[in-house]
Parts: sequence; C-alpha cells; structure tokens
Amino acid sequence: METIDWSNLSFGYMPTDYNVRYTYKNNAWGDLEIWDTPDINLHMAATCLHYGQEGFEGLKAFRGKDGKIRIFRLEENAARLQSTCRGIMMAELSTEKFKEAIVTVVKKNERFVPPYESGASLYIRPLLIGTSAQVGVKPSSEYLFVVFVTPVGPYFKEGFKPTPMVILRQYDRAAPLGTGIYKVGGNYAASLVAGEKAHAMGYSAVLYLDAKEKKYVDECGPANFFGIRDNHYITPKSSSILPSITNKSLMKIAESMGMIVEQRRVPEEELETFEEAGACGTAAVISPIERIDDLDANKSYIFSKNGKPGVICEKLYNKLRGIQYGDEPDTFGWITIVE
Repeated sequence: METIDWSNLSFGYMPTDYNVRYTYKNNAWGDLEIWDTPDINLHMAATCLHYGQEGFEGLKAFRGKDGKIRIFRLEENAARLQSTCRGIMMAELSTEKFKEAIVTVVKKNERFVPPYESGASLYIRPLLIGTSAQVGVKPSSEYLFVVFVTPVGPYFKEGFKPTPMVILRQYDRAAPLGTGIYKVGGNYAASLVAGEKAHAMGYSAVLYLDAKEKKYVDECGPANFFGIRDNHYITPKSSSILPSITNKSLMKIAESMGMIVEQRRVPEEELETFEEAGACGTAAVISPIERIDDLDANKSYIFSKNGKPGVICEKLYNKLRGIQYGDEPDTFGWITIVE
C-alpha cells in the first residue's frame, strides 16, 4: 500500500480487494458470500431500478495508535437500515447478519484501513436492493445486500474548518411523513439540483427549511444541523429528517460534558441567537458553519468571524474522534474492535 498517499485522500471511491453479499430468496437470507469482483448482475426489470426499493448506510472503521481497528456504532447502522426496510417494504436483515458482513469485509480489506494520524479512515457502504423482475408496483420478492469499503479522506476538502451555507427556499429535500427519515437514494437524488446550485454560488451545502411551512430548520445538505447557545446543544426535530447516528452520538457527548440537549423544532429566526453551528454526519463528523445566507431575506447568520471552529464544536469533534480512534475511553459502548 506504499502507493497510497493516505494524508491526501479525497472522499471518493477507490477499488479494494473484496466485497461481501447476502441474497434473499424464498423468504430467507442465504449465507454470507465473499466476492473479489465489484459487478452486480441485475435484471433490467428489478424493483430497485423502477420503484426505488433501495436503501443504504454509511459507517467507518479506524486504525488506532495501538494498531487495532475500530468500527463505530455498527448496531445503530443495522437498526437504521431495518427502519428503512420497514419504510419501503424490503426484507429486513438481522443485526447479527449485518454485523457479520461488516466485520468480515473490514477484515478482508484490512490493508486498506488507513494508518493512525493520517486523517483518513475506511468508509463502509452497505447497500440493500430489490432484485426480482416485475413491472407491477409491489415489493420485491428477492433482495441483494452488498457491503464494500474504500479508504477516504475528509468529506469537505476544507476539513475541520467553517464553511458558508445557504437557504434556498425553492427546493425541498423531503416531504413531511415521506421518506426523509429513511436512508434511500431518492432523497439524495432530490437534493442534487439544489446542492449543485449552492456549490456554484460558493457554498458548501444547502440548509433546507421544512417543506410544509418554510419556517423551521430541517436538514443541512447531507447532514443534520445543530446550534450551540448558552451551554445548550440544540438540533431540529422533524418528520422528514434522517436520524443521524453522528448527531445521536454528539448529543450523548454533549450531555456528558454537562450541556443541556434540546431536540425540537427550530424556527429560522433562532439561527441569529446561536454562538456556534455545525452540520454533522458520518462522512464529515462535524462541519462547522461559518455563516448561513438567507438570499430571499438578504440576511446572513454569522457563527465564525475569524474563520475558525467554535470552542464547543472543537471539543465535541475531538471527543468523538478520540473515541473512534481509541484515544478516548469508550464509555458509551460504541466501538466494535476487529479481532
């Protein structure tokens, strides 16, 4: 692996040695299979292609100073995928099978886990798709579960530095009571136009307002939003927000630091009261927000005047990263060590 410049990896796909798969047929999941080719043989009438029966997850493995490989909160990813399965009527994969797949694929690709202090990690992508051939709108009778891995660097090229974001009211990410709470590809496809428009204007992401009233803060691009004020960690609650495992973790860490956690509706005007703000998710962990521009109101909410992350954001980030790499004690029981 001498050819990989670990410290300068982008957040993108790099081929690795193996992927793992389960197949669901005749109302049962088969045994775990290990593949050394990346291709999927898929019928042109598969339900994932026509009716969106597709769900995925994202989690990471980290190599610690002690050389051990740690996977972060895989049980939570299993539970979220199961929720997605219930939401779009796919066959559920048990937590045990999910864990077997994740640990196996990391072990088989161990040489691609970046070294400690490189700033990189091994990104793990579980994918579940409906594969039976049909043209009627109904759930698939067959499914394929695939997990592949790839080493990645920071999601935002700026790394842990504040970036500007923008409110674009003419776009919605997901409807209330729709699929926003599930991790399905359609939600991300729906965000591409707004995201590309924001990038062209010099912003790192779109801060979406709620689709129904356009009054409340919803998601922050591909991540959850949080604000810091008076030792409070405040994050939106909505029927269209994907429950971020990183956000759930940060809330626990904030509580352990003596902060008061509030998960509730957050009116847009409350943005001007926050001392710090960030977007959080598996890919970036925390992306501090420099400012949020509301173009329609010709207004800016500024959180960083010196171009640096806020003190609380930095503490939360360092604590979570410390747990992931084994530099901090795993008092919450979040880590699975690959033996």
